Amino acid sequence: MKCKSASAVLASVFALGLVVSAATESHAEDDGCSLARSEGKYAFTDSGTVIGVGPRTAVGVVTLDGAGNVINASATSSLNGNIAVETFTGTYTVKSDCTVAFSVKIYASGVEILDVTMSGAFDDHMKEIRAIFTSVTTSTGTVLPTVVNLVARKQ
Repeated sequence: MKCKSASAVLASVFALGLVVSAATESHAEDDGCSLARSEGKYAFTDSGTVIGVGPRTAVGVVTLDGAGNVINASATSSLNGNIAVETFTGTYTVKSDCTVAFSVKIYASGVEILDVTMSGAFDDHMKEIRAIFTSVTTSTGTVLPTVVNLVARKQ
């Protein structure tokens, strides 16, 4: 009788171990970053300085489609006190280490005004993006040095 009880306890402990192991593996996979997990709508702010022009800030929303495309993006910005309503589109990549790179074209009134690249990282289980503008070029080819950062939060 004691043998049957010991066997039942051992079987229960083994089964519990399998369940805990599977749950741990599933949770570990959730911590990895990927294009698919990036999918969603984000609210963002950016702020900083365009060297030689003045301060910039913007507030808006952007959707990442989970396949590397920036879609349905819009913002209201201020550059040295001049307000603009912007839309933008582009692409992005996500690495398993949670770094992200963006390349977007920004439009005002349907006219391309800026070509921007950003580098950043996902944080908080891919609920937040922190990034810095790495290059900004006007539609005429003028490079604008910047010190601008962006924070986006998944809605």
